[in-house]
Amino acid sequence: MSNLKGKKALVFGGTSGIGLETAKLLRDAGSSVVTVSRREASIDGMSHEVADVLDRTALESLFEKHAGFDYLVNAATGGARAIGPFLEMDLDGFEGSFAKLWGYANTVRLGTPRMSKNGAIVLISGYPARKWRPGVLAIGTVGNAVEGFIKMAANEIAPVRINGVSPGLIDTPMFSHLGDNRENYYKETTANNLIPRAGKPEEVASAVVFLLENEFVTGTIVDVDGGAIVT
Repeated sequence: MSNLKGKKALVFGGTSGIGLETAKLLRDAGSSVVTVSRREASIDGMSHEVADVLDRTALESLFEKHAGFDYLVNAATGGARAIGPFLEMDLDGFEGSFAKLWGYANTVRLGTPRMSKNGAIVLISGYPARKWRPGVLAIGTVGNAVEGFIKMAANEIAPVRINGVSPGLIDTPMFSHLGDNRENYYKETTANNLIPRAGKPEEVASAVVFLLENEFVTGTIVDVDGGAIVT
């Protein structure tokens, strides 16, 4: 296992939800953490950079500035996600959902050459990649592509390691638009799970950190979904 103390980590999407909790865990373990998002932010004990994962020029400058870093975590969605029946879906929205994949590809392609040789990357997928339910065809298709990307990239970027975490329904600001219906949505959506509740961002973040520090794991996906994938 790698000692997290003294390591340098870049966490994309590190100012909210899973990304923020991952950044906090790394900071508390003694890593030097740089959060990255499209907006200015300030989090105790961390540096922050403004960059869009779809802006390759900005990413080139960012990675060059922090060359030699050890960990890359990408929890950024890259943009809006299309939800709903596919035959009623706006195809521009479906296409836009793939911004997540393009953002992941950009950070891995441009970041890997500037990492330490024993570096590690973790990307965030999602259980719809392998667990179908109505209305998430776009999200599931993108997640499936992300997981395939991880497995194939592992062969090409070694000795840098790359893994993924596939969360189930997680209580994050992503669902704040539901307002007072938020808890009912969580209850209904997770009712058939082995652990029938929404997950916590920190529960996903702990899996991300495990994949960063375990030097014998690469090209794999860890499910953190309350048993949703097996029901």
